[in-house]
Amino acid sequence: MVKVRVIPCLLLKDESLVKTVKFKKYNYIGDPINTVRIFNELEVDELMFLDIFASLENRSINFKILKDIADECFMPLSYGGNIKSLEDAKRVLEIGFEKVVINSNAFGNLELISEIAGYFGSQSVIASVDVKRGLFGKYKVYSHHGTRKQKVDLVEWIKSLESAGAGELLITSMDREGTWKGYDIELTKMAVESVGIPVIAHGGCGSLEHIKEVVDKCGVSACAVGSMVVYQKKGMGVLINFPERDELERVIG
Repeated sequence: MVKVRVIPCLLLKDESLVKTVKFKKYNYIGDPINTVRIFNELEVDELMFLDIFASLENRSINFKILKDIADECFMPLSYGGNIKSLEDAKRVLEIGFEKVVINSNAFGNLELISEIAGYFGSQSVIASVDVKRGLFGKYKVYSHHGTRKQKVDLVEWIKSLESAGAGELLITSMDREGTWKGYDIELTKMAVESVGIPVIAHGGCGSLEHIKEVVDKCGVSACAVGSMVVYQKKGMGVLINFPERDELERVIG
């Protein structure tokens, strides 16, 4: 059995799936329901859906598409995208999702994580942090799909998310996202060494070797993958796919 989870991270825009590069331009991938059906057949262990423009546009959660996804999906699901309250989280989890992902709305309202974790348990909350290198190489934290720089120290912020009750941390490199260049090892290692909760590496994965590298060098509990599982290869067309189980076991099992 593969010890480290490999989680397809799928980006929602309205009722379609898209894929971004460095949080900027995006390409249409397809219908989320058909994509879920393919991942069912591929026996993926877990899926993550992020509505990437929901907080930026201050849009209400599209509960209809989430219910359609949950009704079709055979594996555990997580969702992030403008969850503002315990009531929002309740509706998402009652639909059939196991976890909620909180990012932008934790700024100025860290109690949101505490409320959800207090009601459902820490295992139901993934705190998400989007990070970009600044002009002099220092990591900066962003929110609202990478459009707002937050005046927080990265390490202090992720520690505060853990203290608030988050059960997992999704750490995303904005510089690597969608590039196929591999995870930001320095960033991921910093996150793993700063908190005691499981860390999910995200941003840049383009091969099984990238997964092996971040597991071996950083000790992450999970790897979120995007481009690698929605495209045939870099620069080529859409092809929903997932590594064979024996491949994963060979590399990280």
